[in-house]
Order: sequence, then structure tokens, then C-alpha cells
Amino acid sequence: MSRFSGPVRLAALALIIPLLSGCKAVVLSPAGDIAERQKDLLLAATGLMLIIIIPVMILTIFFAWKYRAAKKAAYNPDWDHSTKFELVIWAAPLLIIICLGALTWVGTHLLDPYRPLDRLSADEVIAEDHQPLKVQVVALDWKWLFIYPEQGVASVNELAVPVNREIEFNLTSSSVMNAFYIPAMAGMIYAMPGMETKLHGVFNNPGIYQGFASHYSGWGFSGMRFKAHATDEAGFENWLTEVRETGGRLTREEYLELEAPSRNVAPRSYAEVDPELFNRVVNLCVEPGKMCMAEMMAIDDRGGLGLEGTVNIQALTHDKHVRRGSGEPVLGKAAFMVSSICTPQDTALMLADLDEDPARRADRTPMRGHALPVPTGIFERLNAPVIHDARTTGTPEQKL
Repeated sequence: MSRFSGPVRLAALALIIPLLSGCKAVVLSPAGDIAERQKDLLLAATGLMLIIIIPVMILTIFFAWKYRAAKKAAYNPDWDHSTKFELVIWAAPLLIIICLGALTWVGTHLLDPYRPLDRLSADEVIAEDHQPLKVQVVALDWKWLFIYPEQGVASVNELAVPVNREIEFNLTSSSVMNAFYIPAMAGMIYAMPGMETKLHGVFNNPGIYQGFASHYSGWGFSGMRFKAHATDEAGFENWLTEVRETGGRLTREEYLELEAPSRNVAPRSYAEVDPELFNRVVNLCVEPGKMCMAEMMAIDDRGGLGLEGTVNIQALTHDKHVRRGSGEPVLGKAAFMVSSICTPQDTALMLADLDEDPARRADRTPMRGHALPVPTGIFERLNAPVIHDARTTGTPEQKL
């Protein structure tokens, strides 16, 4: 016999219900048009699926009751087909899947995060002269950096935007893949190192909303949250004024210090920002003297730099973890950096003072890259007139 009677159980349940009242379905309480349309898509898809789910649940109970052992229902062991049942079983789910697929396809294309907004709300279209507010987002370990390139300011773990204005986010990450998510404004979008993703959204209602990282990224993941302040234009301008009066300067050197892993970072702001900082973060070349990915890709697109461009490629490595002092791998061999793809002899020949070291080149093939002229400088000596070397068997040699 149970230790608790029925009234006691009901009383315990009644005490639990108020505790659940603090939960808020943020996804179903949007504050922006994109989140509102995503909510409508979610509810419509759920409703279509319930057309099948609810009858199945009801019929499960019905058949269990109708054909229970005490009922002694009719027993038909040779029954194996019913056209009516087959039609219902196959046609109804097929129609639901067709409707669900069409709704999802159209909805997800209209709500593509890369697609600029076609309206600010259900009652307000975007004006022809409307300019979105650009915000550059960098996912750090474990904090969020927001850069306002047009305003020239930046903030950490704090986002401020005006209501009824399109926000264009450009996102990247400093180390691992992460996910940027403000449920009340728009859907989730990933931020990845060495890449740039985009998200468009809008707030229609002023307030303070929760933003966070929705992809686990390590030790300080739980504290990787920020407040999104949606205000009117006057409130946004006041926030900019406060940032410019109290903030410091976010240089490349300051960013390298900020990039170091830290947990539960309090909001801070910067009154000035290096205008090239975000592009350098995307191209993994914030460190001074480091070649950017875009530069390397441009060089490759032109066919390369030839032999003179192959001596030192150490600047191409993503050495952030080595710089932090965590270069030792957990598994496998220790990481290494390639500083030359030539043999030691070739490298010595290219860098040697040929007036003091008259080394000879055995291969007569001109050294050049694809669609590039013969390299200049010390390599011009390789185009010197061909003469016969008396120390050989009469074969032509190139005078160095």
C-alpha cells in the first residue's frame, strides 16, 4: 500500500506547479519580426504533425480498451487487408508530409539568415533609404566581442541596438566553432574561425533580452552570456555617448590580450576600434607581421610567387595556441612549423652571396611561377651566358 494518499499527492503536485511558473518560453514570446515568423513556422509544423499524432494516440487507447481480454472481442485470425484502412494509413501521412515539406521549404528560404529583411514587422515595410545597423561579432573564449564599424566603438558581453531597425550581424570565431543565439530576435547562427557568417534580425519591442552561446565550447561555456538592450534611437545614441566617454581603445595588441581564455567576464566597452581588426580576425592575422589568409589566397589565385616566395611560410600557420603556451598536443606528436619547402642546399643557394660563394645550379630550367616572369634580384644571375667549363667534359655550364 502506498505511503501517500491521493490528497497528499495532489497537494505535492500543487506545490510543484508554482515553481514551474518561473519558466518562460522565450522562443514562443518573440520580440522581433524574424522570431515571430519562426514561431509561426514552428507552430504550423507542429499543428500539421499533430493531425496524425493525436488520432494515433486516441486510437491506441481505443484499441487497447476495445480489445482487452475481459471484453472477449471478435477474433478474426484470417483478416489481412482493408482498402479503406490502407488508404487512410498511407494517404493521410503522405498529404501531411507534402504540406509540411512545402511549408518548411518556403519558410526557411524566406527566413534565411543571410537574406536581408523584406520588412521590419507585419505592419511596416522597409523604406528604400533604410540602412541596417552593422555589428561585427567575434566569439572568444569565453565571451562575446561586438564591434560597431560605422560608429567606431566596441563592447564585450553587451549588445545595444535600436528597435525597428534592421541589424546585420557579421560573425566569426577566434578559436573553436560556436553558436550565436538571441531567441527573442532571430534564429541561431554558427560562428567559425577563419570564416564569416551573417545573420539579419530586428527588435520590434524595447527591452533587455538574453543572448548566449548555444554550442558547447569548453570550460567557460556556461558564462558565455550577454544582455541585448533594445532601445529607441535616442537611447541607442545615449549608449554610444557613454561608451565614447568611458571606453578605452581596442587595438590589435589589446585584442590579443582580450582573446586569452577567461570566464564570466563583466561587460566592458571601447571608445575606439582598429578599423581592420575584424577582417584580421577572420583572416587569422591579428599578430604583427603575420600573413593573412586573403593574401595567401590572392597569391595562389595569381599562380604563386615562384621559388623566391617559398623560403619562409611560417607566417601562414595558425599559431595562436602556441603563442598562448599550450602548443603541446594532447594526442599525437608535437606540432611543428614549416619554415621552408626547399632543401637546405636550395635555400642556402638562394640566400647566399654569390660573389663570395660561386655555387652552381645543376638544373637549367628557368625558375618561375605560373604566368609570372623570371624572378629578379639574385636570380638574374641564373640567366647569365652559357659557357663551356674546362673542368667538365665539354658540357655547357651557366656562369654564376
